[in-house]
Amino acid sequence: MADPDEEEEGSLDQLPATVLETIVSKLDVASICSVSSTCKTFNACASHILTFIPSFDLLDIAPSIDLLRPLLPPNPYLKSLKLDCGRLDDSAINVVVRDSLHELYLHNCADFSGKLLSEIGGKCADLRYLYLGSVAEKRGRAIHISDLEELLRGCTRLEALILMFDVSLFLRHNFALVWALVSEKLTSLEIGYVSSVMVTELVGPSLGPHQSPNHVRPSILPGIQKLCLSVDYITDTMVSTISKGLMSLTHLDLRDAPLIEPTITFDLTNSGLQQINQHGKLKHLSLVRSQEFAITYFRRVNDLGMLLMADKCANMESICLGGFCRVTDTGFKTILHSCSSLYKLQVSYGIHLTDLVFHDISATSLSLIHVSLRWCNLLTNHAIKNLVLNTRLRVLDLRDCKHFGDEALRAISALLELKILLLDGSNISDFGLSYLRGIINSLVSLSVRGCKRLTDKCISALFEGSSKLKLQQLDLSNLPNLSDNGVLALAKCRVPISELRMRQCPLIGDTSVMALASMRVDEDRLHGCSLRLLDLYNCGGITQLSFRWLKKPYFPRLRCLGVTGSASRDIVDALARSRPFLHVACHAEELGSNQWDNLHGLYMHDNDEVDELEQWLLEEEGDYNDEEMMDADDDAELLDHLAL
Repeated sequence: MADPDEEEEGSLDQLPATVLETIVSKLDVASICSVSSTCKTFNACASHILTFIPSFDLLDIAPSIDLLRPLLPPNPYLKSLKLDCGRLDDSAINVVVRDSLHELYLHNCADFSGKLLSEIGGKCADLRYLYLGSVAEKRGRAIHISDLEELLRGCTRLEALILMFDVSLFLRHNFALVWALVSEKLTSLEIGYVSSVMVTELVGPSLGPHQSPNHVRPSILPGIQKLCLSVDYITDTMVSTISKGLMSLTHLDLRDAPLIEPTITFDLTNSGLQQINQHGKLKHLSLVRSQEFAITYFRRVNDLGMLLMADKCANMESICLGGFCRVTDTGFKTILHSCSSLYKLQVSYGIHLTDLVFHDISATSLSLIHVSLRWCNLLTNHAIKNLVLNTRLRVLDLRDCKHFGDEALRAISALLELKILLLDGSNISDFGLSYLRGIINSLVSLSVRGCKRLTDKCISALFEGSSKLKLQQLDLSNLPNLSDNGVLALAKCRVPISELRMRQCPLIGDTSVMALASMRVDEDRLHGCSLRLLDLYNCGGITQLSFRWLKKPYFPRLRCLGVTGSASRDIVDALARSRPFLHVACHAEELGSNQWDNLHGLYMHDNDEVDELEQWLLEEEGDYNDEEMMDADDDAELLDHLAL
């Protein structure tokens, strides 16, 4: 009897190659690789498609240079390239840097040197968009000011430049002069870290290249519309220079994390706030003082500063304020009522922010779609009852506001368009979560981390009787009363979660891992297939048995795993060898720690039933040895006993 696969492949051979290529070329890179693994005809088709596709996006895994080369053959039509470079170094530059590119996004470039910048400048004259992350952060790698100079000199058509690494290491006396070479078309600039003094020199009036001191131009960056910077100190001088020098600015995002309490010379005051939006074009403003290194605030700003800023911010659409410890309800309320087009409001460490800010919110335009109130511990349920008059709210972040309880959840249940709800550290109960049943079908992300009153019953309170769930991210971390029984209930509900966090749950053990491994979102999909991130750090009952269930064929789409650092190093290493594209974190680091601050990927739809991309790559590289782990047949036998 003829093999069905051979018959199918024979029928495909009857189709013109151009027809197959037209169809397959509409897919993304991961899907093209998946198709290529099915038969020889599709494999040949995919290999040819890779020579003319216009975009290549492979951020989901970090391929080695040996795996990347066959995926990136010569292609004069390639315009966009996005890669995770976590396993690459300077030897990959000739593979990824191409003169046809208009967009280049390289993430995790820690093992590259500054040569990456200079080579991009030398080859990518048509580049419009450039993102470089973590360049030369690995010990022994270095970037020189000449590398930056080559980049800026060569990429004369750049419109957006994102350098997510520490540029303060460059020589300061040459910094501004080198930036005079930047493309006049540049409208968006983001820098991972730079000193405030360097920013002032960069943005302020300066000499043009090769010109005398008598020839001064207004700004090196005259066309900048979006500026996002992480600095040592946000100061009056820097804010004033930016506001006056960048006449087209519509988006300003400044963040600092002082090591010590700043002096008045290196701080933001009411006077600095008054300088914001000098040209009246600003739509998005973010001023945040992080407490990453020290407990510091904007202590020299009070309600007067907010009143002065509000006079020039009537057209603002998005405002984010963090660390303004002396601003009271008067200041925050002025902002809320002055900006009739405001759709996004974020306040963190609002020490004096109370329910009164939202008391007469009905007098505003009620246009809020995204609200974040973090570490605002004077707020109570009454604030939420008024806030939900903004019925179109899609994002509500109430993390670390400890006085919110069940009545707040009752009010939130009226928000039928809500997609993201973050309730970390609040005083809610299992019964309170049942109020969310009316909107659980619309939620994409939910976090109840550190809500200590919750027990196993919270799972049934949320999901029992629900269908067609869209939930992708669920955080159940730091729940002392959540046990394996709760996870078993979660698995039975078949929630299509892609990211599940259960850090610091002492009662979670091997049974939970087995339940998740056996979970099927629907009858046609493989076991545990929807999970891409699973964080089990410091879960009390995790043993070597769990690691046997973390190997293939279970969790086929898993990309990030967090486990207890005390787990056997040999077991962890064996898992890493058997699944080379799985990132295993053992040192308490948060997986995707900025997931709630970057919402871009929350609405991506994933139709793949099994991760054939990884299968294809492994076939290219060769089979890996799984001898250290239990045989799949033994696992399947155990699975039969646990089948849900």
